[in-house]
Amino acid sequence: MQKMAIFQCFLFFLLISSATACDRCVHHTKVAYFSTASALSSGACGYGSLALGFHGGHLAAGVPSLFKDGAGCGSCFQIRCKNTTLCSRAGTTVILTDLNHNNQTDFVLSSRAFMAMANKGMGQQILKLGLVDVEYKRVPCNYNKQNLAIRVEEMSKKPNYLAIKVLYQGGQTEIVGMDVAQVDSSRWTYLTRNYGAVWDTSNAPSGPLQFRFVVTGGYDGKWIWAKKTVIPADWKAGEVYDTGVQISDIAQEPCYPCDDENWR
Repeated sequence: MQKMAIFQCFLFFLLISSATACDRCVHHTKVAYFSTASALSSGACGYGSLALGFHGGHLAAGVPSLFKDGAGCGSCFQIRCKNTTLCSRAGTTVILTDLNHNNQTDFVLSSRAFMAMANKGMGQQILKLGLVDVEYKRVPCNYNKQNLAIRVEEMSKKPNYLAIKVLYQGGQTEIVGMDVAQVDSSRWTYLTRNYGAVWDTSNAPSGPLQFRFVVTGGYDGKWIWAKKTVIPADWKAGEVYDTGVQISDIAQEPCYPCDDENWR
C-alpha cells in the first residue's frame, strides 16, 4: 500500500508538471527555420530519419516549456503567421521533434513547414523573411489510424537492457509513465525516460513482452494497455512493433483565463 501511495503521488506530480504550459491557449511568438529538415530529425527527441516521414516533414524544435524534458516529443501544434499578405489563415501543423535553445523564438521550423504557412505560391517570399511573427496552439495529432508503435533501439542488449522509442502517439497527451512485463505475468517493471521519446530499463523481463502506459487524459491521467504481445521473445534491435492501440485522448489542463479563447 505504501509503494502504491508513493507511486500515485509521483504520478500526480508528473501529470501536474506536464500540464503547466496551458497548451490549449493561443500563444504569440516569432519563428525561424532550418534550411534542412535533417537538422530537426537528428534532434533531442531521438526520432532520427523516421521524423522525415512525420506529417510530410513539417517538423519543429520547441523551447523547454514545450519540450517538457522529452514528454513534449511528438506533440502537434497549429502555427500561422500574422502577415496577412503572405500567410494563410489556416497556417500549418507541425510535430515537435527537437529542443530549441533559442530564447527569442518558441519554435524553429523545417523550411517545408515554414513555407506551408504561406498563401499558395508565396512560399519563397516567406522564406526570404527568415523570421516571422506567429500565433500557435497545441492541437491533437492525427496519424491516419496508425497505431501507437514501439521501436527497439540499437543500444538494447539482451537479456537485460531494453531501450525503446515511442512512435505515432495520437491525440493531445503526453506519456508520463511506462511499464513492461512478460506476457501473462503480473510482475511489471517500470521504464524510465532516457531522453526524448526513448525509454529504457536494465531489468527487462524475458520472453514475449506486454506494455502499459500512463498518459495525460481529460483532467487527470489514465492507463493505456497495449495488446497482449507487443514485442516477441526474439525481438530485434531496429524493428518497429505495433502496440495494437491508438491514443486519441485530449488532456484538459485548467488554463484560465484563456480556456474560452477562440482561434479566429
